[in-house]
Formats: sequence, C-alpha cells, structure tokens
Amino acid sequence: MTVQDSPLKNDILVHRPRRLRRTAALRRMVQETTLSVNDLIYPVFVMEGEGQRVEVSSMPGCYRYTLDLLLQEVKQAFDLGINAIALFPVISESLKDDTGTESYNPNGLVQRTVKAIKQAVPEIVVITDVALDPFTTHGHDGLVDEQGIILNDPTVEVLVKMALSQAEAGTDFVAPSDMMDGRVGAIRQALDAAGYIHVGILAYSAKYASAYYGPFRDALDSAPKFGDKKTYQMDAANAREAIKEVNLDIAEGADIVMVKPALAYLDIIYQIRNTTQLPVAAYNVSGEYAMIKAAAQMGWIDEKRIILETLTSIKRAGADLILTYFAKEVALMLAYGVK
Repeated sequence: MTVQDSPLKNDILVHRPRRLRRTAALRRMVQETTLSVNDLIYPVFVMEGEGQRVEVSSMPGCYRYTLDLLLQEVKQAFDLGINAIALFPVISESLKDDTGTESYNPNGLVQRTVKAIKQAVPEIVVITDVALDPFTTHGHDGLVDEQGIILNDPTVEVLVKMALSQAEAGTDFVAPSDMMDGRVGAIRQALDAAGYIHVGILAYSAKYASAYYGPFRDALDSAPKFGDKKTYQMDAANAREAIKEVNLDIAEGADIVMVKPALAYLDIIYQIRNTTQLPVAAYNVSGEYAMIKAAAQMGWIDEKRIILETLTSIKRAGADLILTYFAKEVALMLAYGVK
C-alpha cells in the first residue's frame, strides 16, 4: 500500500515514531541505554583445595574454584574487560562456629585469596563480602542469642573486625551485605582509624528478604539452619523503606549503594537513582540467573538475547553497576555480537 492509498491520507500525521526505527543504524543512533562491559561486576566463588572446579548444580555454568583455578578465571575476566570481581567463600564446616570467628582470620580463605588476586591481577578491583552467614554454624548474617534473636550491635563489632582483615589483605571495596543497623558507619570509622582511607564501601543498602537467593545459598552451603532473615533483610512489599536505608548508608559513608535483587526490584533501582548522586549498583542474583538458564536448557527462550535484555533493563532502571553471573558471557557478546 502506498502513502497515497493509505486510509490516513486525509489526516496529518506530524509524529511518526517509526521513522527512527526504520534501520539498524538509526536504531543504534537513538538508543537511550547502552550496556557496556564497564557496567559489569563478576561474582566468583572460592573454596579450599587445589586443581578443582565444581559446578553449582542449581546454577549451570557457575563454579566453585580452588584458588589456583580461580586466579585463571579472574585473569580471563579481566582480559575480557571486566573491571571488578565480587568474592564469596565456601567455608569448611570444621571452620564454622556460632560467632563467625573465621571471618576475620588473617590467614583465612578470603584473606589469602585477596592477596593472591591482587598479586596476579593487580589492576582488577576486588570487592569482598562482609557478612557472617558463610562462617556461622547457624547460617545467619549475625550473632544469635539463646532465644534465636539476631543481635545487631554485637554483630557489627564482628563485621568491623572482618572488614579490617579484608582491608589489610588488600581488598579495594568491602561490601557489607548483612543489613545490620549502623554497620556502614562503624566500618567506615574503623577503616579510617586504621589508615585504610582508600578502601571503599559498597553497601547492600536495600537488600530484600527474597526467595531469589536459593541457588546462591546452595553455592556457599550457607542457608539458615532455622527461621528466616526477615528480621534484618527488607520486606519485599516496601519501597519507601529502601530510600530510608539508602539515605542512612550514605550518611554513614557508603561510596556505592546497592539494590538486591534486581529484576523484581527495578522500581526500587529507579527510585534510588533519582534519590542520590552516588553510583547505584544492582545484583542480578542467583535465582534470576537460574531461571534464565533453566528456560534456555528447555529450549523455551533465546538465552543470549534474554540475558542482554535483562541486564539492559536493569541499567535502564538506573543501575550504574550490575553484579551478574552472566558477566563473562555478556563481555563476549558485547565484544563479538550475538549469534
């Protein structure tokens, strides 16, 4: 049908948005959100031992690495243009206790891994998790009293020790993910007092009590042994509370604030982006990863395009940085295109 034959020929169409979608070149020219390898942070799992790589059954394509193989993985990531890794340890049951003392062992797995990474790939940014759940027998992020209550202030004291030990090992950022009140300020004060003024804080500011974390807990064997985490992680129904948590962390000295999970919380990312001038990170968590992998294995979706669409939506919502297990795959897609 020609324009002359169009039923709209007698109407004046001043606005035809499709003009800007006509060709691939035009679409690229007016694209509002562009995903970059510089947006990506790669979460990695480290375990004791040598020469081992163990796949996480609920996270196809994700592995627990012994330190020697992890160093190879980190080098590959950096060579792909990924600037940062987030480190998570698999701690032996024999080293766990009720108070997480292994978390601040100067010769612990995290501390040794940080030193090795900074020696092998000195330019990569290392982000270390500050929470007790991988180190406690009960699997909670804090100390627990006899009634099963998570203790806030005593937990913060241990988190400070943990952060200081990571700073001493050479981490670039500590990332308190525990959701204890006041922990960002306490960590910032302790780091500065010890001379680690260059060590940043990536705060899990709006971390929700989410069902999306299941595969991650499989990876670290860190699921809580009793109860849940709803007394310290946020209610999934709340948005205004996220703004309050972010503002508190900023006031206490956070350098980057984060929303976790990401995909079901795009509205929260958007609101926080409009609240602060600090960089905003979002965690594309294990459950989000696992759902895409499972659907792809069934042949129900175009995996690569879904991955890019998902991460683009997170950035479009306002995230400056995205922690994602897809980081290496995305880096390759961005470099060589989607086939």
